[in-house]
Amino acid sequence: MAQEPLIRFERVSKIYGKGETEVRALDGINLRIDDGEFVAIMGPSGSGKSTAMNILGCLDTPTRGKYFFRGVDVGGLDRTQRALLRRHYIGFVFQGFNLLKRTTARENLELPLIYRGEPAAERRKKALHALDLVGLANRADHTSSELSGGQQQRVAIARALVTDPAVVFADEPTGNLDTARSHDLMKLLQSLNRDRGITIVLVTHEEDIAAYAKRQVRFRDGHIASDTLTDRSAAQ
Repeated sequence: MAQEPLIRFERVSKIYGKGETEVRALDGINLRIDDGEFVAIMGPSGSGKSTAMNILGCLDTPTRGKYFFRGVDVGGLDRTQRALLRRHYIGFVFQGFNLLKRTTARENLELPLIYRGEPAAERRKKALHALDLVGLANRADHTSSELSGGQQQRVAIARALVTDPAVVFADEPTGNLDTARSHDLMKLLQSLNRDRGITIVLVTHEEDIAAYAKRQVRFRDGHIASDTLTDRSAAQ
């Protein structure tokens, strides 16, 4: 029997409005993502990539079709169950970092662990380990306002990793960084995927950023226009 994928869309549609105002943001999408993949989701504005990411991250639900996460039909979960799925299995990295400015890097990482009810000693241990993974163990007691943009995004990645999620969703993570810091960040994500087997799904509209992924899925007008593996991933 074939192994159940980490993520599977089965004819997923997302429709807004009715009649003449109807917009099909997604129109019968089939998609499979396995454990350990590094996938770039690409496409112009309005192509459906952000809608797909919101559904993947359990921030939205399909109008039609099914979304399976580790074989579980997410559509059969209530709001509380979807929140638990996000909390225990999904890590998020956003363009805007979303860190608490007057809070230290370690404390920012401990916050999601507090929500999970973990004891203080364990929270500290996991936070320091995650900061070490992104090369910022020596910045654990610095507040966000004392860190550069690139360092803040590394803290955001560490926060996504601290709960040991099944997958990390990164939505335009380099959008607020200059070119050099963008490529440093992508090399970090690439190494986390290659060396630690962390599954990463990246949304980007930049070709040079998508080149770091092993697979590129391109959206156009609510459909998947292409789905290709690449052996040209940048800066191996």
